[in-house]
Amino acid sequence: MPIEAALIKPVVDVLMGLFRQGENLRLKSNAEAALREAIRELLLASPDDNRAEARIAIAKAAGILSEDVVLAEDMLKKTRAAKARTRGKAATGRKRKPADTKAPKPVAKSASAKKAAKAAADKPAGKTAKKATKQAAKKS
Repeated sequence: MPIEAALIKPVVDVLMGLFRQGENLRLKSNAEAALREAIRELLLASPDDNRAEARIAIAKAAGILSEDVVLAEDMLKKTRAAKARTRGKAATGRKRKPADTKAPKPVAKSASAKKAAKAAADKPAGKTAKKATKQAAKKS
């Protein structure tokens, strides 16, 4: 019995090693696929930077250190720089005017609104306004 127990441990260790190798290979192949997807994403007309960055991080975490990782990181950096340069520009390449500098359009008043405004201006002032006017006349 002790001889059989001594043989079981190495067999189990070999099987566990093979299982880990298979898992590592699957992890690396998934990471390579994620890296390909990141490069494909960055080649689109309007790429999603965050998604590409996450896929590059997956590839780095899996231990992939190839020129594809460097290429994807360089593409991501250039894409973000291009977005920063073009932010705030119109499609024609000229800068947009800030929204707050636009003057509001004047509203055309109707004839009845003009008459009401004139009548309010012609109305005699209230008691407090009359007192203030009398006091100002006395001082001068």
